[in-house]
Amino acid sequence: MTAQVHTQAQIVWDYHLLNHPLEKGDCLLVLCSNDIRVAEHAAQLFLEGLAPYIVFSGGVGRLTAGLFERSEAEAFAQIAVDMGVPEQCILIEPQSTNTGENIQFSRALLEAKGLDPQRIIVVQKPFMERRSYATFVHQWPDKSVAVTSPPLSFDDYPNEQLSYCDVINVMVGDLQRLQRYPALGFVVAQEIPAHVWHAFQSLVALGFDEHLLDADI
Repeated sequence: MTAQVHTQAQIVWDYHLLNHPLEKGDCLLVLCSNDIRVAEHAAQLFLEGLAPYIVFSGGVGRLTAGLFERSEAEAFAQIAVDMGVPEQCILIEPQSTNTGENIQFSRALLEAKGLDPQRIIVVQKPFMERRSYATFVHQWPDKSVAVTSPPLSFDDYPNEQLSYCDVINVMVGDLQRLQRYPALGFVVAQEIPAHVWHAFQSLVALGFDEHLLDADI
Protein backbone atom coordinates (compact mmCIF):
# COMPACT_ATOMS: atom_id res chain seq x y z
CA MET A 1 0.00 0.00 0.00
CA THR A 2 1.41 3.37 -1.00
CA ALA A 3 1.71 6.31 1.37
CA GLN A 4 -0.94 8.15 -0.65
CA VAL A 5 -3.46 5.33 -0.28
CA HIS A 6 -2.73 4.99 3.44
CA THR A 7 -3.15 8.72 4.08
CA GLN A 8 -6.48 8.94 2.24
CA ALA A 9 -7.78 5.70 3.75
CA GLN A 10 -6.92 6.89 7.27
CA ILE A 11 -9.01 10.02 6.68
CA VAL A 12 -12.02 7.93 5.66
CA TRP A 13 -11.49 5.48 8.54
CA ASP A 14 -11.40 8.33 11.07
CA TYR A 15 -14.59 9.82 9.61
CA HIS A 16 -16.52 6.58 10.00
CA LEU A 17 -15.55 6.29 13.67
CA LEU A 18 -17.93 8.12 16.02
CA ASN A 19 -16.08 7.66 19.33
CA HIS A 20 -19.32 7.63 21.30
CA PRO A 21 -18.81 7.46 25.06
CA LEU A 22 -20.43 4.34 26.49
CA GLU A 23 -22.82 4.33 29.42
CA LYS A 24 -24.91 1.47 30.70
CA GLY A 25 -27.78 0.72 28.32
CA ASP A 26 -30.87 -1.46 28.17
CA CYS A 27 -29.76 -3.63 25.26
CA LEU A 28 -26.74 -4.49 23.13
CA LEU A 29 -27.69 -4.73 19.45
CA VAL A 30 -25.00 -6.50 17.45
CA LEU A 31 -24.97 -6.04 13.67
CA CYS A 32 -23.36 -9.27 12.58
CA SER A 33 -20.98 -9.78 9.67
CA ASN A 34 -17.86 -11.73 8.72
CA ASP A 35 -15.85 -10.25 11.60
CA ILE A 36 -16.14 -12.33 14.77
CA ARG A 37 -14.22 -9.66 16.71
CA VAL A 38 -17.51 -7.76 16.78
CA ALA A 39 -19.13 -10.69 18.60
CA GLU A 40 -16.23 -10.85 21.05
CA HIS A 41 -16.44 -7.11 21.72
CA ALA A 42 -20.18 -7.32 22.35
CA ALA A 43 -19.76 -10.28 24.70
CA GLN A 44 -17.09 -8.40 26.64
CA LEU A 45 -19.37 -5.38 26.99
CA PHE A 46 -22.12 -7.63 28.35
CA LEU A 47 -19.74 -9.26 30.81
CA GLU A 48 -18.70 -5.79 31.96
CA GLY A 49 -22.35 -5.03 32.76
CA LEU A 50 -23.10 -2.57 29.95
CA ALA A 51 -26.54 -4.12 29.24
CA PRO A 52 -28.73 -6.96 30.54
CA TYR A 53 -29.17 -8.75 27.20
CA ILE A 54 -27.83 -8.94 23.65
CA VAL A 55 -29.60 -9.10 20.30
CA PHE A 56 -27.53 -10.65 17.52
CA SER A 57 -28.85 -9.65 14.11
CA GLY A 58 -27.73 -11.08 10.78
CA GLY A 59 -28.61 -13.71 8.22
CA VAL A 60 -26.27 -14.79 5.45
CA GLY A 61 -24.75 -11.99 3.39
CA ARG A 62 -22.53 -11.80 0.33
CA LEU A 63 -19.38 -11.82 2.46
CA THR A 64 -20.48 -14.63 4.78
CA ALA A 65 -21.95 -17.17 2.36
CA GLY A 66 -20.09 -20.37 3.22
CA LEU A 67 -18.13 -18.78 6.06
CA PHE A 68 -20.36 -20.02 8.89
CA GLU A 69 -22.40 -23.20 9.12
CA ARG A 70 -25.46 -21.15 10.07
CA SER A 71 -26.57 -17.53 10.12
CA GLU A 72 -24.23 -14.76 11.21
CA ALA A 73 -26.43 -14.15 14.26
CA GLU A 74 -26.30 -17.77 15.37
CA ALA A 75 -22.54 -17.96 14.83
CA PHE A 76 -21.97 -14.75 16.79
CA ALA A 77 -24.29 -15.89 19.57
CA GLN A 78 -22.29 -19.08 19.99
CA ILE A 79 -19.10 -17.06 20.37
CA ALA A 80 -20.79 -15.02 23.12
CA VAL A 81 -21.97 -18.17 24.91
CA ASP A 82 -18.47 -19.61 24.72
CA MET A 83 -17.21 -16.42 26.37
CA GLY A 84 -19.66 -16.80 29.26
CA VAL A 85 -22.79 -14.92 28.20
CA PRO A 86 -25.85 -16.85 29.45
CA GLU A 87 -28.05 -18.17 26.64
CA GLN A 88 -31.14 -16.71 28.34
CA CYS A 89 -29.63 -13.23 27.87
CA ILE A 90 -29.37 -13.64 24.09
CA LEU A 91 -31.92 -12.97 21.36
CA ILE A 92 -31.24 -14.02 17.77
CA GLU A 93 -32.52 -12.36 14.60
CA PRO A 94 -31.25 -14.59 11.74
CA GLN A 95 -32.93 -13.13 8.63
CA SER A 96 -31.58 -9.63 7.94
CA THR A 97 -29.21 -9.07 5.03
CA ASN A 98 -28.43 -5.34 5.33
CA THR A 99 -28.16 -2.62 7.94
CA GLY A 100 -31.72 -1.39 7.48
CA GLU A 101 -33.10 -4.88 8.00
CA ASN A 102 -30.84 -5.35 11.04
CA ILE A 103 -32.68 -2.49 12.72
CA GLN A 104 -36.18 -3.27 11.40
CA PHE A 105 -36.12 -6.98 12.19
CA SER A 106 -34.47 -6.53 15.58
CA ARG A 107 -37.06 -3.94 16.51
CA ALA A 108 -39.84 -6.35 15.54
CA LEU A 109 -38.20 -9.15 17.52
CA LEU A 110 -37.94 -7.02 20.65
CA GLU A 111 -41.54 -5.87 20.32
CA ALA A 112 -42.68 -9.48 19.90
CA LYS A 113 -40.86 -10.35 23.13
CA GLY A 114 -42.53 -7.44 24.93
CA LEU A 115 -39.22 -5.62 25.34
CA ASP A 116 -38.93 -1.86 24.97
CA PRO A 117 -35.30 -0.78 25.53
CA GLN A 118 -34.77 2.96 25.67
CA ARG A 119 -30.95 3.11 25.59
CA ILE A 120 -29.44 0.84 22.95
CA ILE A 121 -25.76 0.16 22.34
CA VAL A 122 -25.15 -0.83 18.72
CA VAL A 123 -22.05 -2.95 18.15
CA GLN A 124 -20.55 -2.91 14.66
CA LYS A 125 -17.27 -2.96 12.71
CA PRO A 126 -15.26 0.27 13.13
CA PHE A 127 -15.61 1.45 9.56
CA MET A 128 -19.39 0.94 9.63
CA GLU A 129 -20.12 2.89 12.81
CA ARG A 130 -21.41 6.04 11.12
CA ARG A 131 -23.74 4.31 8.64
CA SER A 132 -25.10 2.12 11.43
CA TYR A 133 -25.82 5.22 13.48
CA ALA A 134 -27.43 7.09 10.58
CA THR A 135 -29.58 4.06 9.78
CA PHE A 136 -30.62 3.48 13.39
CA VAL A 137 -31.64 7.10 13.97
CA HIS A 138 -33.73 7.03 10.80
CA GLN A 139 -35.38 3.69 11.58
CA TRP A 140 -35.86 4.12 15.34
CA PRO A 141 -35.69 7.84 16.15
CA ASP A 142 -37.34 7.69 19.56
CA LYS A 143 -34.52 5.64 21.12
CA SER A 144 -31.19 6.75 22.56
CA VAL A 145 -28.30 5.09 20.74
CA ALA A 146 -24.54 4.84 21.05
CA VAL A 147 -22.39 2.95 18.57
CA THR A 148 -19.24 1.06 19.45
CA SER A 149 -16.81 -1.29 17.73
CA PRO A 150 -13.72 -3.35 18.54
CA PRO A 151 -10.99 -0.90 19.63
CA LEU A 152 -8.65 -1.45 16.69
CA SER A 153 -6.73 1.06 14.60
CA PHE A 154 -6.82 1.11 10.81
CA ASP A 155 -3.40 -0.55 10.68
CA ASP A 156 -4.35 -3.20 13.24
CA TYR A 157 -7.71 -4.05 11.72
CA PRO A 158 -6.94 -6.15 8.60
CA ASN A 159 -6.65 -9.92 9.16
CA GLU A 160 -6.99 -13.18 7.23
CA GLN A 161 -10.64 -12.48 6.41
CA LEU A 162 -10.37 -8.75 5.69
CA SER A 163 -7.38 -7.38 3.81
CA TYR A 164 -6.43 -3.72 3.60
CA CYS A 165 -8.03 -3.62 0.16
CA ASP A 166 -11.25 -5.18 1.45
CA VAL A 167 -11.49 -2.64 4.25
CA ILE A 168 -10.79 0.33 1.98
CA ASN A 169 -13.31 -0.81 -0.62
CA VAL A 170 -16.05 -1.18 1.99
CA MET A 171 -15.18 2.14 3.66
CA VAL A 172 -15.37 3.91 0.31
CA GLY A 173 -18.68 2.25 -0.53
CA ASP A 174 -20.16 3.15 2.84
CA LEU A 175 -19.13 6.77 2.42
CA GLN A 176 -20.89 6.90 -0.94
CA ARG A 177 -23.99 5.43 0.70
CA LEU A 178 -23.90 8.06 3.44
CA GLN A 179 -23.88 10.69 0.70
CA ARG A 180 -26.70 9.13 -1.34
CA TYR A 181 -28.97 7.33 1.10
CA PRO A 182 -30.58 10.35 2.79
CA ALA A 183 -32.33 11.27 -0.47
CA LEU A 184 -33.58 7.68 -0.73
CA GLY A 185 -34.98 7.71 2.80
CA PHE A 186 -32.59 5.09 4.16
CA VAL A 187 -30.55 7.13 6.66
CA VAL A 188 -30.45 10.52 8.33
CA ALA A 189 -28.05 12.94 6.68
CA GLN A 190 -24.46 13.10 7.88
CA GLU A 191 -22.21 16.06 7.18
CA ILE A 192 -19.29 14.98 5.02
CA PRO A 193 -16.38 17.44 5.29
CA ALA A 194 -14.70 18.47 2.06
CA HIS A 195 -11.39 16.80 2.93
CA VAL A 196 -13.19 13.50 3.60
CA TRP A 197 -14.98 13.64 0.24
CA HIS A 198 -11.69 14.47 -1.45
CA ALA A 199 -10.16 11.37 0.15
CA PHE A 200 -13.10 9.34 -1.14
CA GLN A 201 -12.63 10.63 -4.67
CA SER A 202 -8.90 9.98 -4.53
CA LEU A 203 -9.40 6.38 -3.44
CA VAL A 204 -11.98 5.76 -6.15
CA ALA A 205 -9.59 7.20 -8.72
CA LEU A 206 -6.95 4.79 -7.44
CA GLY A 207 -9.26 1.83 -8.10
CA PHE A 208 -11.05 1.26 -4.79
CA ASP A 209 -14.49 0.99 -6.36
CA GLU A 210 -15.61 -2.60 -5.73
CA HIS A 211 -18.26 -1.63 -3.17
CA LEU A 212 -19.69 1.40 -5.00
CA LEU A 213 -23.36 1.47 -5.87
CA ASP A 214 -22.47 2.21 -9.49
CA ALA A 215 -19.81 3.95 -11.55
CA ASP A 216 -21.54 7.34 -11.44
CA ILE A 217 -20.02 9.11 -8.43
